[in-house]
Amino acid sequence: MNTNITDIFFDLDHTLWDFDKNSEMAFDRIFKEKYQEIVTQDFIRAYIPINQECWRLYQNDQITHQELRYNRLKLSFDALKYVISEESIFEIANDYIEFLTDNNYLFDGAIEVLEYLKPKYKLHIITNGFANVQDKKINNAALGSYFSTITNSELAGVKKPNSIIFDYAINLAKTSKENSIMIGDDFEADVTGALNAGLDAIFFNEKKLDVSGDYKQINHLLELKKYL
Repeated sequence: MNTNITDIFFDLDHTLWDFDKNSEMAFDRIFKEKYQEIVTQDFIRAYIPINQECWRLYQNDQITHQELRYNRLKLSFDALKYVISEESIFEIANDYIEFLTDNNYLFDGAIEVLEYLKPKYKLHIITNGFANVQDKKINNAALGSYFSTITNSELAGVKKPNSIIFDYAINLAKTSKENSIMIGDDFEADVTGALNAGLDAIFFNEKKLDVSGDYKQINHLLELKKYL
């Protein structure tokens, strides 16, 4: 246990905010309203790995924000061999962003662990998500009161794992890297990114992926009590 820690930085999507569950509900609403022939679960099975790969490309500046929003849908419909117009894809992309923040399921233990940590540490968020969407998620899920600062990639000008976003967040939080730790589900963006930037890190390994090396990791948010 690092007794020097004063500031804890959380990722948002897939770490506190249950992106997959909220995302499925948003798509289910869209399909039930306009595309009843699409089975939501079939679409989601195709969408989850495609979305993850599109985000990886976006994080590494290989595709733009607009390409991310379009490609993840187009490739998912292609995987289902479902023919759909470009105009409809853009419409779904907009509806999806609008509906996504109406659902605010958090990971089990999220509020309990934030309640546990807040009296002891200053809490912060570092997210690669888009500012207006992430702000809605935080507000609608009643998370705002827990966090002193929120850094998103639009403000910082770069995305995790780029060390500049961690420098930006540290400066915004008025703290030091030696006294800070990052918690997130994306091994490359959150863990490797933070460690390379000079922060400690804990991998939220909810999917129990195999990772080689001696890294701090948890499978459930309440396991943070072992480290903090």
